[in-house]
Amino acid sequence: MLFFTLQGAEDLGQRVAAMGGWGVAPHEERDFDMGEHKGRPLVDPRGHDVFVLAALHGGGAASVNDRLIRAMFFCAACRDLGAARVSLIAPYLPYGRKDRRTKDHDPLSARYVAQAVEAMGCDQIVTVAAHNLAGFENAFRIPTLHLATEALFAALIAADDKAAPCVVLAPDPGGIKRAQLLHEALQAIGVGDVGFAFMDKRRSAGIVSGSLFAGDVAGARVYILDDMICGGGTILRAAQAARAHGAVTVHALASHGLFTPQAITRLSQDDGLDALTVTDSAAPFVQDTPKLRVVGLAPMIAAAIARLHGGPTWPLPPASAPQPRTLPFAPGQ
Repeated sequence: MLFFTLQGAEDLGQRVAAMGGWGVAPHEERDFDMGEHKGRPLVDPRGHDVFVLAALHGGGAASVNDRLIRAMFFCAACRDLGAARVSLIAPYLPYGRKDRRTKDHDPLSARYVAQAVEAMGCDQIVTVAAHNLAGFENAFRIPTLHLATEALFAALIAADDKAAPCVVLAPDPGGIKRAQLLHEALQAIGVGDVGFAFMDKRRSAGIVSGSLFAGDVAGARVYILDDMICGGGTILRAAQAARAHGAVTVHALASHGLFTPQAITRLSQDDGLDALTVTDSAAPFVQDTPKLRVVGLAPMIAAAIARLHGGPTWPLPPASAPQPRTLPFAPGQ
């Protein structure tokens, strides 16, 4: 097996390799004038089971599109050089939100990404907390592996102060199923007295509307679950509504912290939000506020690689509270 980590994923890749007990295979990436790029393995992949970990979020000098095409070209190069199998690991898979037409003549970008990945010779793809699981699985014709984060978040909630009852809140109708899965994960590990609530939200041409709030959060600690946070508006809108309906504390949970430069400041300064938890699927993060905690995905990804490679049985991370991590990076680096 060969395990490569592309630019932007080095920190997570080193932790995955350490957790799995294998090395990071050497490779070269070079930028040329006029924006072209080259990536090549520095070891012969012929006959090997190749895993490529790629950071496909935007930020810094590379856009989402830059990183996506670079990852696909690297996978294609491994395939051309005779790799027995090529697996793309994208903790955050871009364009997942555009899996259906919401306006006339809209593109189906999630499907186009899948077609491009398949055309580059990838044999399977692994991602974390897809925006729409059915859309993700249906877009690809190659095998897919979806790594859910509900168990990680449930373990954190179980370790929190239990002085007040717990309520899981979906900040919009599209997140109801996701919130239900967290609700079920909490019940599965014995967290009792778990309530459920959701908010209405509609977005059109950048304008957000909808004010329905369903569920009893009075006197409760509320956990708002979303798959990603960008500007933070959806989370803050839900947090303010939960406070208005009597919540004692409000915590936000998101699998992907795709923060805009102003998002962390906005979230940390809002009195309606007590804590914010994300995974390290889309590093770098800024850790300049006690409100933010980061949960590492390395054990989950290492376990998935070990299972896919067909090696010895790899134990799943225990159902206990993972330790939050501090990542010493700033936005845009």
